[in-house]
Amino acid sequence: MKWYKLPVVPDPQKPFITKVKAGGKNICLVGYEGEVFALSAKCPHAGGDLSEGWCRDGKLICPFHRYAYSLQTGKGDSGQNDYIDKYPLEVRDDGWYVGIEGFWEKIGFS
Repeated sequence: MKWYKLPVVPDPQKPFITKVKAGGKNICLVGYEGEVFALSAKCPHAGGDLSEGWCRDGKLICPFHRYAYSLQTGKGDSGQNDYIDKYPLEVRDDGWYVGIEGFWEKIGFS
């Protein structure tokens, strides 16, 4: 897994949704109830930009068709049969980092 420094992360004590680019991927950063989550910024249903959505009950809601994804797991609501990628975050002395697995790591090779 490679770690990429994020350009800026808003105050986690205030709710926010923003999009950043890291490791060639668009990442949706979500500040919700004092925690920060990093998820894919593209909805798998219709390609909506999830950073233009909102949060409700611990879920990120797509602005296109109201599909909902868990901030904790990326799993879609019951009946959706889909998910979005969730990325680990680390706070280091010099800022926030997001971890992104390469293709081979994702399929089980290191």
